Amino acid sequence: MSRITYLYHRMNMNNLKNEFAKKLLAIKAIKLQPNDPFTWASGWKSPFYCDNRKTLSFPELRTFVKLELTHAVLEHFPEAEAVAGVATGAIAQGALVADALNLPFAYVRSKPKDHGLENLIEGELRKGMKVVVVEDLISTGGSSLKAVEAIRKYGCEVVGMVASYTYGFDVAEKAFADAGVKLVTLTDYDHVVATALETGYIADSDIQLLNDWRKDPAGWK
Repeated sequence: MSRITYLYHRMNMNNLKNEFAKKLLAIKAIKLQPNDPFTWASGWKSPFYCDNRKTLSFPELRTFVKLELTHAVLEHFPEAEAVAGVATGAIAQGALVADALNLPFAYVRSKPKDHGLENLIEGELRKGMKVVVVEDLISTGGSSLKAVEAIRKYGCEVVGMVASYTYGFDVAEKAFADAGVKLVTLTDYDHVVATALETGYIADSDIQLLNDWRKDPAGWK
């Protein structure tokens, strides 16, 4: 389907963030484990985890994510000539968006393959192309911005990034600002927590713990 024939109604951004938060909670993509915290790739410990890749297993929700990410690209990065997903979480979402926009697709590995062509970028991008990056989740922003750096070193221009979810940490916002990358997300930590409390997914007693963690995620125990 070409970008010209996309006629899906787009809700305003605040309503979108609330709606997507509800959908994530409905499929139990949000995990709260204060007594058995998760360990992120950054090494941070967290009582809270958003596994939005579960959306791929639910056709109606998968379509919702595809359409909303596509609209985010059309609204904020209409000049994009190609789509790049960040491996591994955003490969599927990126491919869906590229297909909807009828644009070339590639994905960026976390490190070059250790055999064959030893590629870091899989697929074909032409030097000078304007590329929009698709990510599934932003925490510290480290792995996402490494993908941006790889695309830039390849000779392409990164026009921006769209993602399903962000924790909204100051360190990530600073990293994106320093890298000159505009980030647009479908929902975020604040909307998910507010919706989780409103719907009884989490209790009032969980809020203090989550607030303590949010203030110092790197040092939280």
